[in-house]
Amino acid sequence: MALEPELFDALLDTVRRFVAERLRPLEAAVEAADAIPEHIVEEMKALGLFGLSIDEEHGGLGLTMGEECRVAIELGRTTPAFRSAFGTNVGIGSQGLVIAGTPEQKAHWLPRIARGAIITSFALTEPDVGSDSGAVQTRAVRDGDVYRLSGTKRYITNADKAQLFTVMARTGAEAGGRGVSAFLVPRDLPGVSIGEPEKKMGQKGARVADVRFDDVAVPVANRLGAEGDGFRIAMQVLDRGRLHIAAVCVGVAERLIADCVAYAGERKQFGKPIAEHQLIQAMLADSKTEALAARALVLETATAKDAGANTTMEAAAAKYFASEMVGRVADRAVQIFGGAGYIADYGIERLYRDVRLFRIYEGTSQIQQLIIARETLKRGG
Repeated sequence: MALEPELFDALLDTVRRFVAERLRPLEAAVEAADAIPEHIVEEMKALGLFGLSIDEEHGGLGLTMGEECRVAIELGRTTPAFRSAFGTNVGIGSQGLVIAGTPEQKAHWLPRIARGAIITSFALTEPDVGSDSGAVQTRAVRDGDVYRLSGTKRYITNADKAQLFTVMARTGAEAGGRGVSAFLVPRDLPGVSIGEPEKKMGQKGARVADVRFDDVAVPVANRLGAEGDGFRIAMQVLDRGRLHIAAVCVGVAERLIADCVAYAGERKQFGKPIAEHQLIQAMLADSKTEALAARALVLETATAKDAGANTTMEAAAAKYFASEMVGRVADRAVQIFGGAGYIADYGIERLYRDVRLFRIYEGTSQIQQLIIARETLKRGG
């Protein structure tokens, strides 16, 4: 159920001010420390950001997809690492539970997830399994009232601080996704270990690491859905997550465009502001047009999802277009800033590195193309 318009407008205004006044001034410090200050995380909890997508019954804000996307656009106006601090709780780390959890599972976990008392993570990718997500090799073997879970997951967002993992593991002999099941795995179970955070190109402050499971005894009660439902659950989770990421891409693009407009109005060459040169205007025009198109696609798809429509194709299209779009906008921003865009002082080069990941995680651009084509053929056009 959507919030009352005045309540949602107040939330949006609060998030907008939080981003401008609290987060943007800390961007360089977060990059240098590769960490989000704890007091900022506590402020995020107080604002309810960890529970945006969790229903009010379980302590969240219960936003619709359309509302969530509008909030995500605002959050995109700062380094994506800030959003990642709570992004797994809002998206891939909680949505399997929201979609397929039993009432008991939801009552046990969701209130703590919504208030940020625990951090969640989504463990699908493996050392030899990325785009072919139905080929997971991590195994869960039934042994009475538990499953014995063994395997390694790679590049897992927030793994270093997560207390609960949604893990995809093979339980059946069937090839592909049909043999995959989903499990809620608390970090404190014996046999769970976390690797060192990876050194990354961008999005410093949002950490990823390996997660290893060595004969972990996971209670049968922690399985999400029936055996073999895991791949279907994962794909539903990713459908929603892709739309959220697309909205963040729109926000980053709008931030970059605003920065370019401000700089182009101040920087002078050939006796006048570079904003008055037509080739600079052309780059601004291209960026603005693409950002507007992405915003429209994201919000239209979110509206359709809220209405109950199947938006698998549209969510993939939104993620594909928006993530590719923000890469082009970031590239033009470096060009408009010139030498200053390549220097760290202005933050343009940081965002240029940050946005590169959007074309990879939660399904590469190439995977989105396959989904779009498959769904288009299925629908007959």
